[in-house]
Amino acid sequence: MNNIRIGSGLDVHQLVEGRPLILGGVEIPFNKGLLGHSDADVLIHAICDGLLGAVNLGDIGQHFPDTDPKFKDIDSKLLLNETLLLINKKGYAIGNIDCTVCAQKPKIADYIPQMKTVLAKILKISVEDISIKATTTEKLGFVGREEGICAMATVLVVKKESL
Repeated sequence: MNNIRIGSGLDVHQLVEGRPLILGGVEIPFNKGLLGHSDADVLIHAICDGLLGAVNLGDIGQHFPDTDPKFKDIDSKLLLNETLLLINKKGYAIGNIDCTVCAQKPKIADYIPQMKTVLAKILKISVEDISIKATTTEKLGFVGREEGICAMATVLVVKKESL
């Protein structure tokens, strides 16, 4: 039965000074941002990887390589939109998305409703179909030392003719 598929995504980026912090397509006021070839939005990157994996299309690096200058500093919302087109082309639609962002600082809970709205608009689904949770690592590891942020996403996709 290939009418329903599940995918998972994980992304990590280093926190550095001099860059904006973008999570879920939302700029969050903070003294550091995420380092990457694109805008380094770990949440969107994890969602892209989950969606691509669910329909057996590889990962974000295969479709949007960090060696390609056209993706330098690109808005990850554009990558998410392209990912949606790819899964739609394979005949799938999004059922739901469940995400966790691991960050010691800043606290992001107040920004989650805005992130859900931004993501829902791009993905053409209801905000009710997107869950975003935030957690710390209790000061353990690179997240706890405030060296980086990690995001994980689990996605469910459904074959369009089964809807």
